[in-house]
Amino acid sequence: MSGEGKVVCVTGASGFIASWLVKHLLHRGYTVHATVRSLKDPNKVSHLLALDGAKERLHLFEADLLEKNSFDPAINGCEGVFHTASPVSFSPSATKVELVDPAVKGTLNVLGSCGRTPSVKRVVVTSSTAAVMYKSNPISPTDVIDETWFSDKEFAEETKQWYVLSKVLAEEAAWKYAGENSIDMVSLHPSLVIGPLLQPIINFSSEVILKLIKEGKDFMTSSPLLNCYVDVRDVANAHIEAFEMPSASGRYCLVGEPMHSSQVLKIVGQVYPSLAIPEKYKEDLPIFKVSQEKAKSLGINFTSIEVSLKDTIESFKEKNFLRF
Repeated sequence: MSGEGKVVCVTGASGFIASWLVKHLLHRGYTVHATVRSLKDPNKVSHLLALDGAKERLHLFEADLLEKNSFDPAINGCEGVFHTASPVSFSPSATKVELVDPAVKGTLNVLGSCGRTPSVKRVVVTSSTAAVMYKSNPISPTDVIDETWFSDKEFAEETKQWYVLSKVLAEEAAWKYAGENSIDMVSLHPSLVIGPLLQPIINFSSEVILKLIKEGKDFMTSSPLLNCYVDVRDVANAHIEAFEMPSASGRYCLVGEPMHSSQVLKIVGQVYPSLAIPEKYKEDLPIFKVSQEKAKSLGINFTSIEVSLKDTIESFKEKNFLRF
């Protein structure tokens, strides 16, 4: 097993991506130090403790993004750190303080702990395509988005897209700090992440799909950010490969397939004809291309959206988020 004898840390371990990351790390033989906000909350820890290998090689730590040095105990003795902890929300009621401060300060707190820990060899930071493709000029069907793209933070501020701004500023701060402190860092930029849930509560990206299926709610009209999909298992594997592969460096876009919401509904309706799929709505956003070349250099073969959607819906049924 590739991780046998190695110790790594996963921040925000109760989250959608992080839970799968912990599962895959344990499967590969790693010992995992996992941070959560509250060890007393069963929604944060019960599914992690139930994973294969957890009894022998999973150690849980309480840590707070805004509390300086709170990640020191979890990162102590670790060879790799996967920083996934960051608030996610596209809600109009979400505030700049709620999203930007934890993302930026939390990232710097985690990197600070890494800088004080000589055993750390590489840090993998989970960012988002929100830090890549949010622009004032509309993206056209002829555009090919790749890792050289950067979102417009002034436009994000102007349009009050605080989640986008949080990802842009956190990534900027991370690269600056890593450079100044000689930290070997890689950043991953997944799009809307779908697939089966390990955690008992629904996360933001899964809720996007659930509301789309149940209500036809269109989150996609104001931004192209949520018109791209990637499987959570592919994202988890990409994190591990980004840590294990010596040649991995810089940024990696993780996008399985750009697709209109109406096409998503069409696929779901074909697989589950008994579902009352809402009527299609106007497709007023262009579908663009996203390069997979660099992501595939990590050895990632993206799961088809048909498989991802089916597994997502089966998970919704199993957890009683969707009945039909």
